[in-house]
Amino acid sequence: MHFYVKLIDRHVLSQCLQTFFLALFAFIGLLILQNVYDNLKDLIDFGAGAKEIIRYYLVLLPSYLPSILPLVFIISILFSLGQLHRNSEIVAMRSCGLSIWRITRSVWYFGAFLAVALFILDARIVPWSVERSREIWDGYSYSSELRNKSADKVGIVRALAFDNFKEKRLWFINRFSLYQHKAYGVMVSEMDEKRGEIKRILANEGSYDERNKYWIFSDGRIVFFDPVTRDIVRSTPFDTMTFQNFSESPVVMQLRGKRAKDLSLNELRIVLASMPPTGDPDRAAYLVRFYSVAASPLICLIVVGIGVPFAVSGVRVNPMVGISKAMGLFFGYFAVSSISTMFGSQNLVPPFLAAMLPPICAAILAVWLARIARFS
Repeated sequence: MHFYVKLIDRHVLSQCLQTFFLALFAFIGLLILQNVYDNLKDLIDFGAGAKEIIRYYLVLLPSYLPSILPLVFIISILFSLGQLHRNSEIVAMRSCGLSIWRITRSVWYFGAFLAVALFILDARIVPWSVERSREIWDGYSYSSELRNKSADKVGIVRALAFDNFKEKRLWFINRFSLYQHKAYGVMVSEMDEKRGEIKRILANEGSYDERNKYWIFSDGRIVFFDPVTRDIVRSTPFDTMTFQNFSESPVVMQLRGKRAKDLSLNELRIVLASMPPTGDPDRAAYLVRFYSVAASPLICLIVVGIGVPFAVSGVRVNPMVGISKAMGLFFGYFAVSSISTMFGSQNLVPPFLAAMLPPICAAILAVWLARIARFS
């Protein structure tokens, strides 16, 4: 009997894996094709050759996996188990005294493996993929710009603003060169506890010392304000001055200008570390995204809990119906996730709850479906 149970495990898992890898390659291919359609012309215009373009897409590829793995997994479960159910193989196994849990045990183990794999992807590989592919793209873009522009006009970000609530400093940079890491037209306002301006630093140029973590300004002026009347008390010019207490990194400033969903887990950590625990209106959006990414591996186990009852209960229909169900579940999950993210970003619900609400709803659905399907 033990031999036959092992054989069933291998049979069920092999059916699931066949569909899983076919769907995975299909989805990755579609996403890469979409990116090629959107960006290939730009890469060619940048002067990237065939090897450089292939390298860029190989680096970019892992960043797609966290978003498609749960969808691919539920499609593989519904299709493969639905096929077994349609061929009466599930009925035959149950007639031998095996429970639904026992029949699908190998699928649950594979779900646990995917959860661990997704955790490692989110923690290590995906951040590298997102950040490195962005660096490669920027490198090609800067090389293209250098053909027609001087170095100080390459990779320019205009109107870079950064409010450092933690250190009570408000930054505004007219132009920042991502290529040279230099700022042009800098204004830094230092605030008191009441958010009143007590000092303002103006400089034509500024550069950030990455090694020592401070800013150097040149051709500037320091303006002091009366803390009560807010009138100008004095103004002191300077040629070059080092501000060792100004530790704000240009990297953090740029990340704060991006949408939370476009940042990797590492970048989200950097942004959150630069914010105070309270008082920053943007903190909630970054927290929701951070918790959502951290909790995403759980969905691989929830997918099994939803997919198995869907596949093995009800009438024996074409397995393609299972794929339709998977797409419906995916869009339902996406809708709940979008609504909860919006509420969490606006502080209508706590960020942690907003991030966990979609998995919780999915888990409740999985438990309800399991009771209906009678796993025992």
